[in-house]
Amino acid sequence: MQKIINGSVVGQLLENESLAKYTSWRIGGIAERVFVPEDKQGLCEFIAELGGREPLYWIGLGSNLLVGDGGIAGVVINTRGRLKQMYLQDDSADDSYQLYVEAGVPCAHVAKYSAEQGLVGAEFLAGIPGTMGGALKMNAGAFDGSTWNLVHSVETIDAVGQIRQRKATEFNVYYRGIDGLGEQWFLSAILRLKRGDVASSQEKIKQLLYKRGQTQPTNQPSCGSVFKNPEGDYAARLIEACGLKGFSIGGACVSEKHANFIVNTGNATAADIEALIQHIQREVEAKHGVLLQTEVCRVGRTQ
Repeated sequence: MQKIINGSVVGQLLENESLAKYTSWRIGGIAERVFVPEDKQGLCEFIAELGGREPLYWIGLGSNLLVGDGGIAGVVINTRGRLKQMYLQDDSADDSYQLYVEAGVPCAHVAKYSAEQGLVGAEFLAGIPGTMGGALKMNAGAFDGSTWNLVHSVETIDAVGQIRQRKATEFNVYYRGIDGLGEQWFLSAILRLKRGDVASSQEKIKQLLYKRGQTQPTNQPSCGSVFKNPEGDYAARLIEACGLKGFSIGGACVSEKHANFIVNTGNATAADIEALIQHIQREVEAKHGVLLQTEVCRVGRTQ
């Protein structure tokens, strides 16, 4: 149903909505409510009206996310196809260019648009199957690039609708994570990029996408990489060395193409995924003495 505040439509509010269709794993229980904002203004008005009375969860493209079979109590905000504004701002004083990107813009679109504008540095985003909001939250990276290396500033909102403009220097950034966000969520970011060659940037993206297609199970439901790479090594190498490629629990299977991917073969549950994650961790620790840390975010209730 349409959600109306002060006579204006701010979005669509769905009740008892299955989250399986919102996640790249095609897994997830029922959410009490899902809000699909009309735009950034509609989202801000909706959050302000809630006034912090209910838990909030955010889903963009639903990658890097495991939603429990028991679903989610509270409101899930879905930014897929929303919060999609992206444009170049005025040149900055140090001869770099500032790109405004809202949180719902897919990372791949940022890479493509930047290259078309003759800007370099964002090509690696073509290999990240999520939105900028998620990339900011987890400092997503691929092919030796990391999101926060590009960030100049961000715009956040808290649970009562207060909006803040924050500099990148206010956050402690590390491999696959940040500190300093607190109970806030990203609305947008300003990325700082340098001028470069359009053709070479587009060729780099083409090569990155080719490599991704050759090495990752892009034609099967997955969440992207499940585990963080331990320092000086690769999670995929450790898992493969344990002979776990193709190992499955229920409908969850370690990809034959890339050992750090778990794919849904058609009927997997979140419990299957969780059991397989734990099995991989036990096997790798027993054989290599390394406890793999998960990169995937877990939300919701178990069954």
